[in-house]
Order: sequence, then structure tokens, then C-alpha cells
Amino acid sequence: MSTPIVTLATSSDYPDLDDDELGLPDALRERGIEPRIAVWNDPTVDWDTAGTVVLRSVRDYALERNYTSFLSWTRSLPRVANPAEVVAWNADKHYLTRLAELGVPMIPTTWIEPADGLSKHQVHTRFPAHGDFVVKPAISSGGRGTGRYTATDARSRSDAINDTMHHLRRSRSVMVQRYLEEVDRKGEVSLVYFNGVLSHAVEKAPMLHPSFRSTDEVHEEIVTAREPSEQEWLWGEKVRKAIHRVIKERSGRDSQLLFNRVDVVEDGQGGFYLMEVSLIDAGLYLGSTPEALESFADAIEQRVFW
Repeated sequence: MSTPIVTLATSSDYPDLDDDELGLPDALRERGIEPRIAVWNDPTVDWDTAGTVVLRSVRDYALERNYTSFLSWTRSLPRVANPAEVVAWNADKHYLTRLAELGVPMIPTTWIEPADGLSKHQVHTRFPAHGDFVVKPAISSGGRGTGRYTATDARSRSDAINDTMHHLRRSRSVMVQRYLEEVDRKGEVSLVYFNGVLSHAVEKAPMLHPSFRSTDEVHEEIVTAREPSEQEWLWGEKVRKAIHRVIKERSGRDSQLLFNRVDVVEDGQGGFYLMEVSLIDAGLYLGSTPEALESFADAIEQRVFW
């Protein structure tokens, strides 16, 4: 039997993978798999011979020049994890609206659409009157284009209007959400799943400090590994159940996910809000615990030899 091939798809910004995943090729090789690394939009790559393609540091997929071609590329692959139809759903943060309909708690969100044709004044009226708030494009990766603003500070509010208009002029839908003080107090919790099983969890330090401005750069995260509480585990399961219901709705059948990262934050009242589900270029924090990288390699091995 020939050695199975796994191609780890990345971007030109991370041609050798993210630092967190540098040990992954060796771990796959130890499991009888031939690992390859390829930039997803490199025209010299023969994807017909790529074996199983595992999406990793494809963090430029959401850029305007790449978005449509990236989705088409995933659909062209004979075998890709996560599946192309899941990628298409997760690539646009409007996915949150369906999860909210299924009972997953969300931060109240105002959606501003390019088709609305709003003026600066009309955008201004969509912002909260008090406190801090966040503006981010519905299609983004790595925190690109996300900013935190203060409603009662005239300059900050003006910046928020200008940044929102910048996105709208480029046909990007925009999300406006109140900034949660719980993020500053306790941070976010990321629950990482491999083949449907919870592998590990990390606590993420706040990224959006009060003077944080929207940029087109990927923002680095500071994380600390810890055991999830029973309550956090139950929150993650509620989100995971809703995700799989959506997958079945969209494709007519359920599909196991090779990797799945669920980001949640406490709501200050004993519950939680879902911040994000990451099924495309998810940072999996493989360096956060000694077992994480090995667990991911095991999950890929199981997928390849099924």
C-alpha cells in the first residue's frame, strides 16, 4: 500500500506554517503519512496529487482579492478538511444569525449592509449611545479590520464612522456590537475540538484595548492553557450541536469536522455569549499544551486511514 499524502495548506505569509505548527509534519511522518506544505494559491502546485488537504494558515482567504477564488479552490479539491460547504458557510460571519436562531446566545448585533446605502449620519445612528463598541467586517480573518471605539468620545466615534464607511465602500457587510467588559475582566475561552472530541482549551487575553484601531493586519493573540470548567464544556457542546444541525440543513447529512474552535465569553449573568466559530484557518494553539499537537496529528491520521 502506498504512503498516504497529507498536504497542509497555508498562505504566502506563512509558507512554512505558523510557528505553533512547525512540528506537525514530523508528527504526521511518524504516523506513516507523507506530509507536504503548499501555499493554497500557488499556481505551480498540482492539487490533484495533494492527497488529503488540511486547511491551516490560510489567513489571507478573506482578503477582497482572494475570497472568491479561495472558495472556488476549496470546492475543486477532491478531499479537504474541513469540507468545502462548511468553509463557505463559516467564511461569512452572517453564520452567527442562524446559530442564534438555534438558541446559541449571541452579543446583540447591528448588521450594516452595503446595499442599505447609508450615509455617514445614518451609520452614526446605528452605533450605541454609551460605552465601548466594536466594528468589524463580516468577512475577515485574524482580526483584520476590527476596531474598538468609545461611543461618547467624538473622535473615536468619528473614527468608527470612517472605518465603517471604508468597509461599506468595498462591499463589505459590517457588524456593530457592544464591547463586553467581561472580556477585559476574564478574557475569552477557546475550546478546541478534533474529530468532534474536545482536545484542549485556552484563555485568551483581551486584544481590543480602548485605543485599538481597525487595521488590515493579523493580530497576535496571548493565550494561556487551562482546563475548561464543566459549565464551559456544556457551553461548547451546545454550540457544537447547533453547528452540526446547520451542516445537516445545508448538505442533507451530517459531517464530522477535523478541527473546530469555539470562542466563548461569560455574559456576566452566569451564561455565555458565542464570539466565533473557526472552521477554516483556526489557530489551534498546538503549543499551549504538550498533548495538543500529538492529538491533532492523531486526528489527521484517523481521517486519512478511515
